[in-house]
Amino acid sequence: MDKKGIIFSAVLLLAAGILFGLSINNFSREPVPPAQELLPSYSTETLDELEKKTIDLFDVTANSVVYITTTNIERNYWTRDIAEIPVGSGSGFIWDRKGHIVTNFHVIQGADKATVTLFDQETYTATLVGAAPDKDLAVLKIDAPLDKLIPISKGVSEGLRVGQSVLAIGNPFGLDYTLTTGVISALEREINAPNNIKIRDVIQTDAAINPGNSGGPLINSAGELIGVNTAIFSPSGAYAGIGFSIPVDAVKWVTADLIKYGRIKRAVLGVELAQNPRFLQRYNLKGALIMNVIKGKGADKAGLVGTTRDRRGQLYIGDLITAINAVKIENNSDLVLALEDFEDGDEVQVEINRNGKIQRVSVTLSEN
Repeated sequence: MDKKGIIFSAVLLLAAGILFGLSINNFSREPVPPAQELLPSYSTETLDELEKKTIDLFDVTANSVVYITTTNIERNYWTRDIAEIPVGSGSGFIWDRKGHIVTNFHVIQGADKATVTLFDQETYTATLVGAAPDKDLAVLKIDAPLDKLIPISKGVSEGLRVGQSVLAIGNPFGLDYTLTTGVISALEREINAPNNIKIRDVIQTDAAINPGNSGGPLINSAGELIGVNTAIFSPSGAYAGIGFSIPVDAVKWVTADLIKYGRIKRAVLGVELAQNPRFLQRYNLKGALIMNVIKGKGADKAGLVGTTRDRRGQLYIGDLITAINAVKIENNSDLVLALEDFEDGDEVQVEINRNGKIQRVSVTLSEN
């Protein structure tokens, strides 16, 4: 064999040896599992009991939560074309299987149209059933299949305790179905409704609530609705550790009235109040000033007097309501809240300041 043949044979033997070695090595090595099998397992068995419960609560409640978007209808001056201009967004939840949706009044305030998106991303045009600006609540209605209308489970807010665990579900910044957790951090707070009437007995929570969460549910550890998330306390407008929810006990009766009457059915005195009584502040007076007495109502029959002007423009101040059944009235909001405890036909003792003299008269309340 010549020199070239010897070299070629040597190369073949070396290659054969390498291939044989590789085959033996591969034969003895265990098969490599797929890449996904190398990842750690995150089955529910690896979670603690608290995590499992939170997940279950979200799974049960999320399908009752909705995403609300609002628009205004505008017509182009030149082309006369009609366009829908986005106004805002918020949250809400399914109240019953008739398609009623509960949300905040300020979520739909000033909007021409509202659409509701359900858990399956199907969107429905909503109609306004009723609104209660005093309570920052509103009820919408959608026409959706029954199997998609999953009402939220309703709890009670009486007896809530500071420190209770709570969960908030909503659509902050348009990020749908966001869950935050926390505790009840305080009770019996007071906030202003959109029309500046006080909302009392509000729940304070540290569960993160941001713009877009408004109208969403606050639920307890049993998955029951205990409040409607409505406001945050923040210098920047974003979450700063304090959020507020309207208690469900108030939500229940307000929603019932809105569905039945389209408004809150109140017992009233039959008066119109001054909305900006600056002179009361000037003279350090407190109360609800009567501007006008409605003819035929209880206040008229009891002889209460409204504010008037003579032909020369001279202002004559009307009666200043200072108490209802010994409950002190310092402003219009106090009067509205005081009358919530009464019904049409009830008689109340009204304390008034008339020309600097305190008087008491009986007034029979009527329906608003």
